[in-house]
Amino acid sequence: MPAENAPAAGNLDDDDYPAYTMGRAADVLGTTPAFLRAVGEVGLITPLRSEGGHRRYSRRQLRVAARARELVDQGTPIEAACRIVSLEDQLDDARRLYREMSRKLNERGEDT
Repeated sequence: MPAENAPAAGNLDDDDYPAYTMGRAADVLGTTPAFLRAVGEVGLITPLRSEGGHRRYSRRQLRVAARARELVDQGTPIEAACRIVSLEDQLDDARRLYREMSRKLNERGEDT
């Protein structure tokens, strides 16, 4: 979480900075606050809370919610859409790890 006294301008490029209120996030996604609450309840995203208890979303969370919305708009139930998005993220992570491990193994082979 960003430092309390960190200058706001320093967070403009941070994909994880919780810059969007629920209302603004819903506007950006073209959806309703209820949709954001639903993807939160399913556990796809967990918004940070302001001192007053209001939900705050990052750009990364909005991208994840937007992908879930695409699937819901295609007729996928929200729980299934959230599971699909979660599995897609896991697959991306596994592919990234595989590429990294392959690169390291190749570097090792070149050193011998």
